[in-house]
Amino acid sequence: MLALTPVITVSYEVKSAFLFLSILEFTVGVLANAFIFLVNFWNVVRKQPLSNCDLILLSLSLTRLFLHGLLFLDAIQLTYFQRMKDPLSLSYQTIIMLWMITNQVGLWLTTCLSLLYCSKIARFSHTLLHSVASWVSRKVPQMLLGAMFFSCICTAICLGDFFSRSGFTFTTMLFVNNTEFNLQIAKLNFYHSFIFCTLVSIPSLLFFLVSSGVLIVSLGRHMRTMRAKTKDSRDPSLEAHIKALRSLVSFLCLYVVSFCAALISVPLLMLWHNKIGVMICVGILAACPSIHAAILISGNAKLRRAVETILLWVQNSLKIGADHKADARTPDLC
Repeated sequence: MLALTPVITVSYEVKSAFLFLSILEFTVGVLANAFIFLVNFWNVVRKQPLSNCDLILLSLSLTRLFLHGLLFLDAIQLTYFQRMKDPLSLSYQTIIMLWMITNQVGLWLTTCLSLLYCSKIARFSHTLLHSVASWVSRKVPQMLLGAMFFSCICTAICLGDFFSRSGFTFTTMLFVNNTEFNLQIAKLNFYHSFIFCTLVSIPSLLFFLVSSGVLIVSLGRHMRTMRAKTKDSRDPSLEAHIKALRSLVSFLCLYVVSFCAALISVPLLMLWHNKIGVMICVGILAACPSIHAAILISGNAKLRRAVETILLWVQNSLKIGADHKADARTPDLC
């Protein structure tokens, strides 16, 4: 069995570096997702209709704001309150479970985005598939409500399972005066809740993989068709395929990385008691949604225009400020 050296305590420098990195990731993640949320919410305030894609991005950015808040609380709890030699506190376990549930909601929303890209961009030759794609593109609000409803059911099941097992652990500690036995029971109950929440996310991940696979197949067929007909590389449909796949493939890669980090962090936390390893995993978990938010902004025309408008406004403000300072330094000869 793999054995790691326990790192129960860490130095003040390591804690400071980890906290600085956590604050930086929290700030970047909140700014990026708050930008996506505010740009789309401003259209709602101005009573302008939101496209299906904008509606999903609005919901996804709001979910990830909550996700970054939970990860920042996780970092603070890990840095100052949770000691490796002690059993996991109920507050720390609750933060982890809420993170898993929120991450699962984000996966469902990204699956809706993948289905929307697939229905809008992919080309289907079969009549049934074409009808399904048309239905999906028209039913995005209903899909979001369905995803939220299913996520609420999963949340209730996961939290019910978690708190019932926490109550069982507490009862066991009251009646069984064996510290090692109680610790093992607490670990097993947390493992069960962690695995249970992980298994619940399988349906949404399968939907995401299927829709992304259909989009990849559609891109391959379209490229073969265009290669046979024309040599023009500036094809709008090809560019739409590539932009959609860039967003989806990047999310899949980041999701796999974050899932592996979450999976590795559990034995690091409860078996090997390696605090530095857990800190690295938490840093990876916080970086992944921030990176994907930046990719979403770069691939969305409306969000890119908003970024360009803000940068232009900042540039003009700096230029006006510099001109005022230059005028103030110039002596008045009259």
